[in-house]
Amino acid sequence: MAPSVAYDLMLLIWRIATNVFFREIRPRGSYNIPREGAVLVVGAPHHNQFLDPLLLMSEVYRESRRQVSFITAAKSMEHPLIGPFTRLMQSIPVIRPQDAAKAGAGYVLLDDRDALLLHGIGTKFTSECKPRSRISLPSSAGSLSAEITEILSDTELKVKAEFGTDSGKGSSKFRDKAAEARAAGKPGISYKIAPHIDQSAMFGAVYNKLRDGGCIGIFPEGGSHDRTDFLPFKAGVALMGLGAMAENPDLKVRIQPVGLSYFHAHKFRSRAVVEFGEPLDIPRDLVELFKQGGDKKREASSKLLDMIYEALKTVTFRAPDYDTLMVIQAARRLYKAPGEHLTLSQVVELNKRFIEGYLHFKDEPRVQQLRADVIKYNRLVRDLGLRDHQVPRAQRAGWKTLGLLVYRLGLLTVWSTFSVPGVVMNAPVFLLAKLISQKKQREALAGSSVKIAAKDVVGTWKVLISLVVVPFLYSAYAALATIIAIKSGMPMKWRIWAPFLVLSVLPAMSYAALKFGEAGMDVLKSLPPLMLSLMPGQSKQLDRVKKMREKLSEELTEVIDLYGPQLYENFEAYRMLTPSSQVRPVASSRPGYTRRKSGPGLVDGQDSPLVHPMTWIDEHLFGWSRSSKRGTSALFGASTPAVSTPGASRPATPEVSDDDGHGDYEDLLGYLSTAQEGNKKRLRSARSSYADLQQLKSPISSTALSSSVPAVSGGLRLRQPGANGDSSKTNSPDSPTFRTGTRSRKASLSDNVDVKRLEVVPPKASFEDATNELNQENRIQRDKHD
Repeated sequence: MAPSVAYDLMLLIWRIATNVFFREIRPRGSYNIPREGAVLVVGAPHHNQFLDPLLLMSEVYRESRRQVSFITAAKSMEHPLIGPFTRLMQSIPVIRPQDAAKAGAGYVLLDDRDALLLHGIGTKFTSECKPRSRISLPSSAGSLSAEITEILSDTELKVKAEFGTDSGKGSSKFRDKAAEARAAGKPGISYKIAPHIDQSAMFGAVYNKLRDGGCIGIFPEGGSHDRTDFLPFKAGVALMGLGAMAENPDLKVRIQPVGLSYFHAHKFRSRAVVEFGEPLDIPRDLVELFKQGGDKKREASSKLLDMIYEALKTVTFRAPDYDTLMVIQAARRLYKAPGEHLTLSQVVELNKRFIEGYLHFKDEPRVQQLRADVIKYNRLVRDLGLRDHQVPRAQRAGWKTLGLLVYRLGLLTVWSTFSVPGVVMNAPVFLLAKLISQKKQREALAGSSVKIAAKDVVGTWKVLISLVVVPFLYSAYAALATIIAIKSGMPMKWRIWAPFLVLSVLPAMSYAALKFGEAGMDVLKSLPPLMLSLMPGQSKQLDRVKKMREKLSEELTEVIDLYGPQLYENFEAYRMLTPSSQVRPVASSRPGYTRRKSGPGLVDGQDSPLVHPMTWIDEHLFGWSRSSKRGTSALFGASTPAVSTPGASRPATPEVSDDDGHGDYEDLLGYLSTAQEGNKKRLRSARSSYADLQQLKSPISSTALSSSVPAVSGGLRLRQPGANGDSSKTNSPDSPTFRTGTRSRKASLSDNVDVKRLEVVPPKASFEDATNELNQENRIQRDKHD
């Protein structure tokens, strides 16, 4: 089989697997991917072991039709389960010193005065160690390591620098652990010896691939982890780019930064965002510096590594610790208006801005107090069994609440019944995947000094075990069906067809169980606020937590308004959302504009029970329909005339958090495609990214835009710069967060993409033709700059 065909086939298999595991995979900025030439695809953070490269390869191929060869640990390529897949995906093996490490004889102690002198007890340094090899301590001693420079005897050797880790020196820790070991009756600390590895073969393969204009993928952190921030970057990626250009003077290598953001990465049916940043050109002056070798070579590599680090910071969300991450996510939910649903891309962008602001002003007393209050609120909501987005809706409404609870319990029963056959048939897969992934998680945690809970390996092993077990399980079911057909005396044609019918029905049954199970889980998560509102004596508790949320939302808005202008230039012009303290929840008054690619099916106003039965019946039986004038609902009560439109009283049902999202800019593309006459075909880039939206957001007359684009709800803002530089705001009757009129603003999008006006697209022009023309103009402009 040709390598290209094998790659495409394996990528198809993995794409099916990842699309089953993830509920949604959303790319951002895919138009940034270079369509030709040598490219180093650099991804971070590495939070999902083997699924990370699969997502990157899949999204790069889907958007640019380019094949990416990843640098993969040789140990993984030798694995009987993983190895065949990685070889077919054209991976390049790299031998890691820690994978070749062997236990050394005896025990070691650090000299009391000289931090570079190591003493051994029962050791064989002369036969087991060589200069440039590394000696490392176990994880119980902090996984400290050092490079050996000189072997003095079987019991003494010198190291190049003090024992330590990527985070700093650890000589004092070494001595403390050695003292603890001796107090426990051991002569010292056990150790391992990792040989020096010649990586010339690996670098040669990379240089050849880049010379031929290929794509190389690498995670500069060196290994997967589940920390909230980057691990220190390894120099390998810098050496690859600089070395390739040093060997081939005419070669131009570009670096494509890619950020991976997961929402519960280790859980089945979670979500992922793959964000492509602006590619970097490796400066020629760094290549010349690299060619000089020695300290100059290290200086060039360090400078390029710093450039890569800064580029990856723009496409990733990094928190210093887990508690801060939880506070930031809670603050984001408090800041947005209740009922306002954010795309996955908006969630990622808001997370970035919140963490940037928090880290900048975290020592301010008001910020510290706000953090403490948010933690207290999170604990109270958790104790009540609620989720934050359910708090504004939870209130007593008499018989309607009881009716809605009974209805949803019935719906839960129906969905559960439909999903039972598939769940039972696939139960062995679920059990084995869970048990084996948990075992691998414990092994990974025991063998690592950087992992917190080793959740980065869980998702990978769930997918791998499923891929192996499912074919055998379905084959067993097919054989069982054949045996039953024979035993029951069925005609020969049914005996022959029995296994084929089973093998064709089982995938469909499994998929149906998956979708029904998702709907059932959505219903199940919507029950706590209904049950809580019916419990005696809970009204005061609900009122308390609602008032606490309102107060926190107001305080958060004031803090952001106070410190935001100090951090961001022209802060008001670049607000992503209207703060929740200034907005009341509303819904769209026009049907069909909010579309979901996946998820529980929040479709506002599409009058069909097939869209999502719970949404449809909630609207028509419980007063949440678009025709409801009073806006009475079981959770909301009466609507507020000041902000309501006819029928704008329905909250999102069953239960949708902003993490669910609608997809990247999918709302805006929906409006634009709706305005086109006779053009129902959507480009791949329009379905999967916001490719070339800088043209769609370029200056257009307000008249032309308003005549072709319907009003927007849910917090999305379209701003059109005016020629005179004046700025005005007019709230749409459909949404207090929608802006019309003109505003003077910089030539950029919220995603830091530089834009400029190329031309005005006629309203009646074909959407596809206009986009292709604009893309072509983009390429011409880019080539001029290059």
